[in-house]
Amino acid sequence: MQDNGDAISFERDIRPLFRDVDIDHMEAFGVQLADHAWMSEPDNAKRVYESLSSDAASRMPPGGPYWSDEQMKKLSDWMDGGYRP
Repeated sequence: MQDNGDAISFERDIRPLFRDVDIDHMEAFGVQLADHAWMSEPDNAKRVYESLSSDAASRMPPGGPYWSDEQMKKLSDWMDGGYRP
């Protein structure tokens, strides 16, 4: 477990992982990747995580580049850490 000084934050660590093109594209589907309030809802965060990690044709972002294991772990750790702003 990380101490508060090292805790993963949405603004510093998670938001920068999403490209502007991805944010704009997903907004049309009601997915607010740049909005902490939306992303901190567990069902929303889980849906985004599953879309990023899926092997399905619907994997985000369409056509890649796909997130690395390190990026996926950071998102998972942020979720497990309580969705800090």
